[in-house]
Amino acid sequence: MSSPYKTFAIKTFGCKVNFADSSMITQGLVEYGLSCVDIKEIADIYIINTCSVTENADKKANKFIESLNMKSPLSKIIITGCYAQLNAEKISQQEGVDLVIGMEDKLNIEKYLFENLGKNIIRKNIDKTSEFNISYSLSERTRSFIKIQDGCDYSCTYCTIPSARGKSRSGTIDNILNKINFILESGIKEIVLSGINVGDFSSNNEDLYMLLLELEKLNKLHRYRISSIEPNLLNNNIINVFSKSKKALPHFHIPLQSGSNKILKAMKRRYSTIDYCKLIKKINKKIPNVCIGVDVIVGFPLETVDDFMETYNFIEDLNISYLHVFSYSKRFNTEASNIESIVSSKEIIHRRKVLQKLSNDKFKYYINKNIGSESKVLFEKKENEFYEGLTENYIRVNVKSKKELKNKIKNVRIIKNDEFVLGELI
Repeated sequence: MSSPYKTFAIKTFGCKVNFADSSMITQGLVEYGLSCVDIKEIADIYIINTCSVTENADKKANKFIESLNMKSPLSKIIITGCYAQLNAEKISQQEGVDLVIGMEDKLNIEKYLFENLGKNIIRKNIDKTSEFNISYSLSERTRSFIKIQDGCDYSCTYCTIPSARGKSRSGTIDNILNKINFILESGIKEIVLSGINVGDFSSNNEDLYMLLLELEKLNKLHRYRISSIEPNLLNNNIINVFSKSKKALPHFHIPLQSGSNKILKAMKRRYSTIDYCKLIKKINKKIPNVCIGVDVIVGFPLETVDDFMETYNFIEDLNISYLHVFSYSKRFNTEASNIESIVSSKEIIHRRKVLQKLSNDKFKYYINKNIGSESKVLFEKKENEFYEGLTENYIRVNVKSKKELKNKIKNVRIIKNDEFVLGELI
């Protein structure tokens, strides 16, 4: 049976895992016979791959759905992703939504284009699934994010991810290597290992360290990173691989969430500030000039002014490079949602701005420390006369060149940090 729909567009919210999943959704629909068009164009079908990590993420999806329905009321709108899994009934009632697909079926949307388009919900109990599907992105054509793990077995009191994505599960090393080899054949130069809890990668008595050892053997692989990893799972074996490797890049993103032990305990995080501080010192000692990004949440319901200042002072003293600052958001069906908050919305905004300024100061200091240094840059795109790319240690550099540099790795000297970081070819 041929499809009555000819074109589709997809919009992705949230994490890199979602972007990898969206790439697979796109591939499936293209193989099915549909043409992918830009989200700004009129399409027969719009697919929105949602995030639900905060209340604001839900609001963004709702607003986008509203804009699509106004722009093209005759088009079909399909919602998938975490918001669809957690709040299917609510989102299905929004005007313009034709189909809501939960997490387990999100990579098989083409199966539901005939009988199910019309205010339907397709959602299974994600808690019971053990199925894992590798997904990867090829859209950037220079770097590829590959999902090696999904779900989470942790019980952080503020987090909806276990409810949205289910239990931790992983691909096998053989299957992942096969996919990576396929990706490399397309000309990709850098692989980013992604997942909901990457450090928990485990399959058939395999672990992340064993996967990294296999990646080191891939001759066609130029470089790789880990997208984000929990501090209690970033062990000595992994750090040692990165300290000795010519492929593993000196860049980690390590969630902290709070610099107060009281708040960490209330969040049910699996480490103390002492543990975290020791880890950061160890990484900096083993891997000189490493770039370390940190997640932190402000405004947890029990966070006093003193708790926040403890977090600020702790981070200020840490040898890290930048922060991702999140405002606490009350999420339905989480433990923390039952705690009466002592923090006003206005105070949460203030705390976020304070930490964002600290982040800007730290990253500026880190970049300035690298002025005059040489690094290998993978160039991703060109704007005007400048090519833009990432150094090994995650500094975005602009280089003026008449030569074609896209998807090429070149030696670059960082010479200036003003409106943007400027480099020159060596």
